Amino acid sequence: MRIGHGYDSHRFAEGRRLILGGVDIPHERGLDGHSDADAVAHAVTDALLGAAGLGDIGRHFPPTDAQWKDADSLQLLARVVRLLEGRNYQVVNVDVTVVCEAPKIGPHAQAMQERLASVLGIGPGHISIKGKSNEGLGWIGRGEGIAAFAVALIDSLEDIDALHARHRRDASL
Repeated sequence: MRIGHGYDSHRFAEGRRLILGGVDIPHERGLDGHSDADAVAHAVTDALLGAAGLGDIGRHFPPTDAQWKDADSLQLLARVVRLLEGRNYQVVNVDVTVVCEAPKIGPHAQAMQERLASVLGIGPGHISIKGKSNEGLGWIGRGEGIAAFAVALIDSLEDIDALHARHRRDASL
């Protein structure tokens, strides 16, 4: 098993949609970025890449490359999942914390879990999405943007198969 940590932040921008965890969230401003600026998807992507020892999102999808302009971050995440599968890894679970003053994350958490689960190939119950306030402190507290932290656990498919076989054996005893 391997664990990775990811972080992303974006400042708010006028005239952009707010997309978090692949969910279009009603808000007066979206996030500024080269792609769709989905801070949740970016943090999860970095956590998975880190767990596999494959660098970060900027290495794989550099903002200097025009092909990633306005890219759907869930599609980028899907590419990383395929990269992990090619190295014989499977996502086990993901834990995400979104830090912002607004919008409230709780009402959108389940939809984010479902969208991420469909890309990661795991059940929504293996994904946690939490929203936290910065209690008015710093740039987040002033409502200038959003930050997201993610932790991801991956395992090699051989280890997962062995674990399932052991559970089947133990259940038959």
